[in-house]
Amino acid sequence: MATPPSRAGTKGVPRARREEQILAAATEEFGSRGYAAASLPAVAARVGVTKTLLHQYFGAKQDLYLACLTPVGDRLVAVIRAAVAEGATGPSATGPSATGPSAAASTPLLVLRAIFTALEGRREAWFLVYETSLPPDSEAARRAAEYRAAVNRLAADGTAGLLAAAGHEDPLDADALNHVWRGLVATLVRWWIKHPDQSPDAMARRCARLFAVAAALAPAAADGDVPGNLPGGAG
Repeated sequence: MATPPSRAGTKGVPRARREEQILAAATEEFGSRGYAAASLPAVAARVGVTKTLLHQYFGAKQDLYLACLTPVGDRLVAVIRAAVAEGATGPSATGPSATGPSAAASTPLLVLRAIFTALEGRREAWFLVYETSLPPDSEAARRAAEYRAAVNRLAADGTAGLLAAAGHEDPLDADALNHVWRGLVATLVRWWIKHPDQSPDAMARRCARLFAVAAALAPAAADGDVPGNLPGGAG
């Protein structure tokens, strides 16, 4: 989501407000271009300040990245953990506090809704957690790795739980689904960035429709059968 550049040379802006503007612009720059390609002059231009002021407020480039990453990472881990817990114990079609397949099946949509809601207004921030061009020994790289590990653990536990609730215990199934899920989330966020008119609720509803269609494409999967002809002529 493009951050409109502020009018250059504005004065009298409270420091807290200026910091918010810088962090918003820097999050978009880092998230869309990656750490290595991100430009501090571009961030400064978005806000209408000088590069010198960026350094005065946040220090070096790595420090600015860390200042962008920390609130995003903390928020994502918290909302994903809460969504997984809600999916495990929350209301479902089978009762007010049901567990099992019906409750577990709601977890992916709860997680996606939580992610979309947490990222609204800073959608590119998702990619700060998965940035690969950070200096290897930097605090930013260490913190990003911690957030990745936390998010990935939650994804692994959630996908394994989803399969277990459906009666599938194969660890390779769980590993494969975990990889598919992580790729799916990144793909959906990229699509969402290109469609700024789509709200978090609209995205959650869209995902629910897509999941329903995907489930209908393989009605025999629960019995372990694989259709001979896959959609699109493959198989």
